[in-house]
Amino acid sequence: MRARRLATAAIAAFALILTTFAASQAQTSTTKQSDALAAYDRALGDFKSILAERRGQIEAKQPLPNLPGQAIYLARVAVISSYKDLTDAMPSRIGRPNKFEIPPAYFDADIEPLIDEYGGLFDLMEAPPAGAQASATPFKDVVDLAVAIARAKGLAPVHAEAAGRISLGLFFAETNGKQNVRNGRSNTYMGSLQTGPSEDRNGRRKWEAIKPEIATADPELNARDDKEEARARGADHRFNHWTAVRDGLMNAHADLFREIPVIVKTLPDPIDQMKLFELIQIVPTPTRSALKSGNLLDYRVSNPTIMKHLRNNSIFAFGQADRARTSASFREILAAMWLFNRKFERAMAKYAEIRAR
Repeated sequence: MRARRLATAAIAAFALILTTFAASQAQTSTTKQSDALAAYDRALGDFKSILAERRGQIEAKQPLPNLPGQAIYLARVAVISSYKDLTDAMPSRIGRPNKFEIPPAYFDADIEPLIDEYGGLFDLMEAPPAGAQASATPFKDVVDLAVAIARAKGLAPVHAEAAGRISLGLFFAETNGKQNVRNGRSNTYMGSLQTGPSEDRNGRRKWEAIKPEIATADPELNARDDKEEARARGADHRFNHWTAVRDGLMNAHADLFREIPVIVKTLPDPIDQMKLFELIQIVPTPTRSALKSGNLLDYRVSNPTIMKHLRNNSIFAFGQADRARTSASFREILAAMWLFNRKFERAMAKYAEIRAR
């Protein structure tokens, strides 16, 4: 009898432990959900507040702070990040698809109007400066320059066309396809391909070296170049669309055009090709190393500075789980570049339109 009572007591004690543990887990889960919801509501309120503040300053023609886009950019990051943390804690909050093609786990489609306002404010803050030299054919210019450079680098026509398509993707990635824009988050990077002064000078030097081959192969494009060079003389070349694109491509991307035959074989999806060349803009050294490795997609980066650069460009930037990453393969990096998808789809459509003409 005593043994039976002891066994019964032990079972009761174990049941109490299980019940207490379950209650504790439920309480922890509820607390986590409550904290995540509060964090999202707070981030959303801050986002609305800074959008309203910046709109008010612009409409009242008040002086804007230095880097006026940085605060609203960080507020947008906080909204997306806190929403991802919320849906991690409460999967039932994952809603419908949104027009920006952001994965629904990261974005509540009900706040689409706020992102429209965000984009509208950047359009105003990054408007071209007075005296910027626009082109009547900005998209065709990008394609024509890239194709000409690729041909001068020895590429076959089909791969030169890929260079044109990829370069148009870069234009959309950097500026949403807007020419001669400023930068609301930087005092250094400007123009149609968002280059700094030293990058622009480097691109110009490289262009001068290849220009004789361009002149022989494409006299019409060379004549256009002479005209634009004369127009831009004495001004910042980054605010002449033609010279900005030309110098930007020559600075960072033209040397890798020779790799396009291998790249298109490894990455048959044109959007992945654009993503890879955008990574040349963001993290050039590891991207070049990955290409040279012979195993591009499985090449892994773990340098904290590189991971920081990726996050600063909206890759692994949203939510605690993503930001906790200490390394990533290029396969994972390309998959995480979903904020670029819509821009590259627009570039693909514009390229098809150009070539259809």
